[in-house]
Amino acid sequence: MKRVMLIVAYEGTAYHGWQLQPNGITIESVLNRALSELLGEEITVIGASRTDSGVHSLGNAAVFDTRARMPAEKISYALNQRLPEDIVVQSSFLVAPDFHPRRCRSRKTYEYRILNRSFPLPTLRRDTYFYYRPLDVEKMRQAAEYLVGKHDFKSFCSIHTQAADTVRELYSCQVIKERELVTIRVTGAGFLYNMVRILAGTLIQVGIGERLPEEIPEILAQKDRAGAGPTAPAHGLTMMGIEFEGHSPASVTKRTSSLSGRE
Repeated sequence: MKRVMLIVAYEGTAYHGWQLQPNGITIESVLNRALSELLGEEITVIGASRTDSGVHSLGNAAVFDTRARMPAEKISYALNQRLPEDIVVQSSFLVAPDFHPRRCRSRKTYEYRILNRSFPLPTLRRDTYFYYRPLDVEKMRQAAEYLVGKHDFKSFCSIHTQAADTVRELYSCQVIKERELVTIRVTGAGFLYNMVRILAGTLIQVGIGERLPEEIPEILAQKDRAGAGPTAPAHGLTMMGIEFEGHSPASVTKRTSSLSGRE
């Protein structure tokens, strides 16, 4: 028995998120079916991040156990022949038999993309949120600085979360403007349900002047979802990648770190 890691990129438009659902096609269900057919045994993957319906990824990670003799690094090539064009495995490789992508320290990076102009662009409609009101990016940057560090993010979490502990640590929260594209790039040890989308919705409110940057500490202190801004639409969010620390082999960190941001 060996444990194999997959680095998976996907466009989430057609899927009900990552995690198995009783009444919808998910990324996990498609991978399980394709791997089981390829390797001739029942395969169940364990994902590192359970992205929501409509959210995309350039580097989500998943592991599975197999008795198949096919070399781990060859699985990605064979698997991609069985996957739809909106799911593509970027690499596959061996990891330690006890490696679990959700039980070790990691750094996850997400980007929320906003097209800020008078009219939408059809080519960006699937992975970028169109917003026509002008955004004050400098104000958004000032607000983002208050979010960095360890805080109780209960105000920035869906009321439907099952998390008992809502304290999380953000290593960075950047607002980057490139012409008409505004990108909110967030890196942290972990994220709550809808957390990045609520952060984005709140920063957009700052950008249009409905909130002041200095209100962010007060919103955090309230620990009340009603105090933060709206949940931004799912299609603007992309998980860029994961860097695993300590427990995993060096190859895991090396392969995933190149996907954690567009430098």
